[in-house]
Amino acid sequence: MTTRVLIFFFFCLNLTAQTLDVKDLKCETQTNPEGITKARPSFSWTFVGDSISTQQGGFRIMMATTIEKLKYPDLWDTGPTSKSETGPYQYLGEPLKSGQKVYWRVTVWGNNRGVKHSEPAWFTMGDIKNPEKTFEPPVLKREGGIVKININKNDTGRVFEGIGGVSAGASTDLLYDYKDPYRSQILDILFKPKFGAAFQHLKVELGGGENSTCGSEPSHAITREELKNPVSRGYEFWFMKEAKNRNPDVILEYLPWSFPGYLKENIYTKESAEYFVSFLDVAKRDWDLDLDWVAAAENENYTDRDWLVNNVRPLLDARGYKNVKIQGPDDNSGDWQIFEELEKDPEFNTIIKAVGYHYVTGREFNENMVDGRGRPTTAKAKATGTPLWASEDWSWTGKDWGGAGALNLARLYNKFYIRDKITKTLIWAPIGSIYESVTWDKAGAMKANSPWSGYYEVWPTIWATAHTTQFAEPLTWQYLDGACGLFDKSTYKGSCVTLKEKDGSHWSMIVCTEETETIEVKIEKGLSNEIVQVWKSDANNQFIQQEAIKPKKGAFTIKLDPKCIYSLTTTTGQQKGSYNIPEETAFPFPYSEDYEGCKENDLPKYHSDQTGSFVITKKEDGTNCLMQLNPEQGYDWMRVYRRSNIKPNTLIGDVNWKDYTCSVDVFIENGNVELGGRVTSSYIKGYRFMLTKNGTWQLLFHKKVLQGGVVNNFDGKIWHNLKLKFKDETIEAFVDDVLITKVSDKLKNGYVMLGSSYDNNLFDNLKIIP
Repeated sequence: MTTRVLIFFFFCLNLTAQTLDVKDLKCETQTNPEGITKARPSFSWTFVGDSISTQQGGFRIMMATTIEKLKYPDLWDTGPTSKSETGPYQYLGEPLKSGQKVYWRVTVWGNNRGVKHSEPAWFTMGDIKNPEKTFEPPVLKREGGIVKININKNDTGRVFEGIGGVSAGASTDLLYDYKDPYRSQILDILFKPKFGAAFQHLKVELGGGENSTCGSEPSHAITREELKNPVSRGYEFWFMKEAKNRNPDVILEYLPWSFPGYLKENIYTKESAEYFVSFLDVAKRDWDLDLDWVAAAENENYTDRDWLVNNVRPLLDARGYKNVKIQGPDDNSGDWQIFEELEKDPEFNTIIKAVGYHYVTGREFNENMVDGRGRPTTAKAKATGTPLWASEDWSWTGKDWGGAGALNLARLYNKFYIRDKITKTLIWAPIGSIYESVTWDKAGAMKANSPWSGYYEVWPTIWATAHTTQFAEPLTWQYLDGACGLFDKSTYKGSCVTLKEKDGSHWSMIVCTEETETIEVKIEKGLSNEIVQVWKSDANNQFIQQEAIKPKKGAFTIKLDPKCIYSLTTTTGQQKGSYNIPEETAFPFPYSEDYEGCKENDLPKYHSDQTGSFVITKKEDGTNCLMQLNPEQGYDWMRVYRRSNIKPNTLIGDVNWKDYTCSVDVFIENGNVELGGRVTSSYIKGYRFMLTKNGTWQLLFHKKVLQGGVVNNFDGKIWHNLKLKFKDETIEAFVDDVLITKVSDKLKNGYVMLGSSYDNNLFDNLKIIP
C-alpha cells in the first residue's frame, strides 16, 4: 500500500470516527477568565465537524447569572442564527456589572443538520471601564395604596402601529374549506373592527412549496418559466382580500419561509428579487390588493444587505411599488443586532423602514413568561426612533386564560411598549386551522379545523387582543408615556398603557392586573372627560362591559380585581361579536373525492399538504384531478436545524380512523406515487404503499420497508388504481384490484395520505370506505 493511500485511508478512518462537537469556549481569547474590564466582551469557540456536516451551519449563544438559568437565559440569548463563523462575537445583552460572574454555553448546528451543546463556561467581570446603565421600567406613582395616573394630551409617546396576526406555516389551511355562513363568521371575528379580535395587521407567507411549520404552502412561481407569468395559488391572497373586505385599513405584509428549487443555492439574487416583487403583481392583478410591507428576508434566517439595497428596493421602485416599505430582518436572533449594522451604513439604514424581531418574549411558555428576559430591544434601537416591532410572537393556545394564555398575551402587549417601545405586535397564529396531531395543532388565538361541520371555537385570546384593538387605531393613535408603567417594579404582570387620538381628544387605557388595584385617573385639559366606558375580562368571562364612569372635575377612581384585563375609554361602539356555532361532527365517513367543481390551480377540499404542493389540474378529457406541482425539492426552511420531510405528501381524513379501505387512481408521470394510511404526523409516520413508473413497489412503515417487489406486466403509461385495506393488525395492498401483498403489523390509527416524488404525478377518485 502506497504512502498516499495510507494517508487517505487514515484520513477517512478519522473522519468516520469524528463526531460533531463544540469546544474551546473563550471570552476575550481566554478560557474562563477573571477580571474582564470591557463592558461588552467578545466570544469565540471551535467547531468540530463530522462526515455529514463538515462546517458549522448555525449557532446560539446563551448567557445567564447561574448555570441553571442557561435554559432560559436571563443575560443574553442570541437565538438560533444561520452563521458559519465561530467568532469573535460581541456581547449585546444586558449591561454587565463589576465583579459579576457569568455562565455561558454555545449550541452549534452542522451545515447538513446535527446539533451539539457545549459544556458551560464562565467568566468574571473586573472593574468595568465605562459601565452602562441598566434599563429600569417606569413604575406608576402610588400614594396611600392608590395608583395615581395623569393623562396629559401634550405627553410624548410613540405612534401605535397595531396588533395583528401571522398567517404562515400552513396554520390557516382548513379555514379555506369552510362554507358560508361559518367561514364569513370566522373572518368577522378575526378582522371586523370593533367586533372580535379586530386584527389590524396581517402578515402572510409567501409560499415556497416546502414544509414551513404545520405544512407547506404553494408558490406563485414554482418554476423559472412561471416567474414570467406568476399564478395565484393557495389561500393567502384570499385571506388578505377577506381581511381587507372587513377592514379597508388593515395593513398587509408578506414574508417567505421556503423557496422553489430554481432559486437554490443563493436566495439573495436578482432573480429572487423578481420572485418577491412578482408576488405583488399577483396580489394586484388577480385580487386588487395593494400590500404595504415586505419582509425581504427568509423567515428567521436574516437577510442580505447588498441584495436589499441593490436589487429589492430598486426593483420595487421600478415596478410601481414605491409605497411598499421594507421591514427587516424578521429574525429570531437576539438583541436587535441589525442596529449595529444600520449605525454604520446610512444607505442600508435608509431603506429599512421598520425593524422586526421574533419572540421578543422568549419561549418560556408558562405564567412567568411575561417576566422572562426574552430578547429586549436595546438602548441603541430605541434611540434611533425607527419603528420597532415584535414581528412574530407568542405561539401558544388561545384556549387558556392562565399560564402562557390570554392574560399573559395581554400583559405582553403592554410590556412590549413599556419596556421595548415596540408599537406593533404580530402573533402566530391568528387562527389554528390545521388537522389534529399535525405540528403545533393547538396554536392560535381561536380554532377552526372542522370545515365539514362548520364548527369553530372562539377562545379567550380573541378577547384579550380586543382589549387593545377595539380601543385604539393604528397610525392615528399614540401612546402617552407618562401614563404607561408598572404597578410593581418587580413584575410586568401588573401594568397600564394609555393611548390617545393624535388629532382628537379621545383616549383609552389598557390595564392588566396581578393583584387588586385602586387607580385614580386625572384627565388634563384638552382630553375628553365625559363618560368613561369600562370593559373587563377575567378567567370566567371575557370582554364584558361594566358600569360606565362619569368623571368629576376631570378625575375618577376605580377599583380593579386581580388577574384581569380592563379597557377604559371615551370611545364607543365596541362589542363582543358572536354567532350561533353548529355542533362539531367527525370527518365524513365513508368519503369520496373526484376533484370536480374546483378551478385549475385551486387547493383540493380537506387536503392538508405537509410537503410539496397538490393542486387541481385538468386531465386530457377535460375533467379535474389532483397534481403534485413541485418539479424539484425546494430551498427548505430551517434546513440546518431540523430534518426534512420524506417527500411531497398531503393528509386527509381523521387521525382516529383505524379500520378502513382507501383507494385512489394514479397516473405516474415520473418517479413514484404513494397511498398511505394510519398516518399520524407531518412526517408520514404511517403505512405507505409506493409504486414507481416501472412497476416496482414497496410497502413501508415510515421509512422501514416491510415488503417489496415488482408488478407483473406493469404499463407505466396508463392510469392505475392503488388500494390499501386495514383490518385490525392486517394490511393489504392492491394494484388494479389485484392483491400485491398482505402483512401483519401493529394496530395503529391515522389519516389517509397521498404522496409523490418531485414530479407532476396525478391522482383522482379518492375513496375511503369501511
